[in-house]
Amino acid sequence: MTDASGGSENRAAAAGGVSSRLEMRHLRYFRAVAEELNFTRAAERLHIAQPPLSQQIRQLEEELGVLLLERDARPLRLTEAGAMLLERAIAISSAFDTAVQDVRRIGRGQSGKLCIGFAGSAMYSVLPDILNTFRDACPAVELSFTELLAAEIAEALAHRSIDIGFSRPGLVPDEHIEQRLLVTEPLIVAMPTRHQLTAFATVPLEKLHRQVAVMYPRFPTPSLTNLVVEELGSRGIELVLAQEARDIHTALGLVAAGAGISFVPASTAQANRAGVRFVPIEPQVLFSPMTAVWRKNNSSAALTNFLQIIAEQSSRLAASP
Repeated sequence: MTDASGGSENRAAAAGGVSSRLEMRHLRYFRAVAEELNFTRAAERLHIAQPPLSQQIRQLEEELGVLLLERDARPLRLTEAGAMLLERAIAISSAFDTAVQDVRRIGRGQSGKLCIGFAGSAMYSVLPDILNTFRDACPAVELSFTELLAAEIAEALAHRSIDIGFSRPGLVPDEHIEQRLLVTEPLIVAMPTRHQLTAFATVPLEKLHRQVAVMYPRFPTPSLTNLVVEELGSRGIELVLAQEARDIHTALGLVAAGAGISFVPASTAQANRAGVRFVPIEPQVLFSPMTAVWRKNNSSAALTNFLQIIAEQSSRLAASP
């Protein structure tokens, strides 16, 4: 009696289809025989017995419906079909090996992609050191960057358009979000070089009352502007919020143009922006925390490696005087 399943497979092979019985091992076995042109040496190379190897090659020929080897020749000789299959088997094996290596690199976090959202001021602080350390450790990981407000970072994490964010200030607590405080910097005053407050080496806190200010959007929260306004307001100091800027670069440009003062992290002073003077506040009551934030359920191995570098960086910062 003819087996119905076997008959359908043979018909598929005859029609040019690929039998489901063909596996990668058949190509590996055939490649060894085709390159050695000797069943004994091929079996030794594959660490299997010769009879099962011969059986596998016969099965491969039956499945394909073609003769791959001229067995009467000494040494063995490939048929035209066998030579073609060897060429394709080498290409398939190489592609498979490359795929395995790529998958393993991604699994170890040494390859893949990491999407980073950041507040502009983070680039004046610890973020460049973290990025350089990560690039040295995982040079094959592709990094992409998007400058965002703190509230936008929260939204981007929720929509999985970024893997990690660097936010000023930290985000509203969320059961799905992990946060790590990286650094807390004093806020200083950025003012036009011809501003009246440039007469002070440090700006007395009370002199900030009713000053015209360039600030960042207050809503949606969290917002650095709210942090500043609320802290100063608790001390009876009000600002005139005359101009809004989405990012620190625009804010500094408006300050240089005489639109008002602004408040920036102390690390921003290294920018040496033309037309802007950076002056500390006395007493120092305004501070800006920068926080790394990420989704708790993000399984990216590249993110795991990145977080390890953040942890090491945080430890160094905590240990520094």
